[in-house]
Amino acid sequence: MEIYHGSNQRVNVPNIISGRKNLDFGCGFYTTSDFEQAKTWSIVKTNRVGYGKPTINAYNLDIDKLKTLKVLEFKSPNKDWLEFVVANRKGIIKEHKYDIVIGPIANDSTIFVINSYISGNIDENTALALLLPQKLKDQYVFLSEKALVCLNFKNEVILNE
Repeated sequence: MEIYHGSNQRVNVPNIISGRKNLDFGCGFYTTSDFEQAKTWSIVKTNRVGYGKPTINAYNLDIDKLKTLKVLEFKSPNKDWLEFVVANRKGIIKEHKYDIVIGPIANDSTIFVINSYISGNIDENTALALLLPQKLKDQYVFLSEKALVCLNFKNEVILNE
């Protein structure tokens, strides 16, 4: 299976980034099976850091190795997913017991809903009702060094801006 990581540079040796906390699934190496989503991430990353070129890094994900790890997978933006994302964004989860977490991305169209839920402006049922119809992209987040062994760098695509 091919997955992608959007960056401002080539990342042929992935690593766990601990700098940005309070992301959907915690500190880790974020990838997606959606090329366009990785393209968006690469542009955002390049603009945020102010250097490099938007780069989509492609990896082969070794499914057999993946089966030997502790994996948490959310099939849809359900109650468990919402609670997990909120706990990570609030910084409640300090250390994960999983090697990889797979599930929907809380993207720009969902952030308002999630923030409204966190602040108590809407309840869980309302939040889920607003999230479920959205066609959310997926993310594969590698949370441990042994999880990164499942990735084999394939190539990169550098975008011309």
